[in-house]
Amino acid sequence: MGTLQGKTVLITSGGTLEKWDHVRGHTNLSRGTMGCYLAEAALAAGARVLYMHGYFAQLPANKDKMRTIRFEGIEDLGEKIRHAVQEEQIDIVIMAAAGSDWVIDKVYDQSGNLMKEAGKMPSDEPPIIHFKKAPKILGQIKGWQPNVTLVGFKLEATDDKEFLVSRARLRMQTANAQFMVANSSQSLYGGQEPHWIVPAEGQPIKMIGKAEAAKALMECLQQD
Repeated sequence: MGTLQGKTVLITSGGTLEKWDHVRGHTNLSRGTMGCYLAEAALAAGARVLYMHGYFAQLPANKDKMRTIRFEGIEDLGEKIRHAVQEEQIDIVIMAAAGSDWVIDKVYDQSGNLMKEAGKMPSDEPPIIHFKKAPKILGQIKGWQPNVTLVGFKLEATDDKEFLVSRARLRMQTANAQFMVANSSQSLYGGQEPHWIVPAEGQPIKMIGKAEAAKALMECLQQD
């Protein structure tokens, strides 16, 4: 019996899909691999798992033993997290999903005319798309439910440990999180990159690979 027995862990996984119209949109390279490892590790520790996954994300091997909810864009993800932590007993939230930094604001045709929502943009000429900054969901979660244990992820385009850890600590402070996992963008292309588990108190823990990082994080949460 795992020491997370009786706990409910909400894990977000994969990339967000920001739709331009009903058939097009932008996303990122996150495939949900880390989310799957986290979900399996939480399940093995005895937790109930609520797995929120992006449109193109992988599903855990033991998905039938979990509750799964699919999200699309970053705003949809935020609303589903808010509803879950306010309406259910969620003990731990692990934000492993890779949220978009930009969402669609307005779309114009080549003559500068505003294009209203339609089923499919015309394909004879490229649209002019104006973006706006996406909301930062991690920083809102403790406002929705102060009692959850919160874990975030910070990805940067570097393998410099000191920079990764400092950025993770900054994000941890602004989100009031208990843990952050820092990793390089190279982890999008392989499974054996270093991951740094950064606690609110204490020294960072270095783990190699997503599977080992997921197990180590779950051990940290069992002791928290």
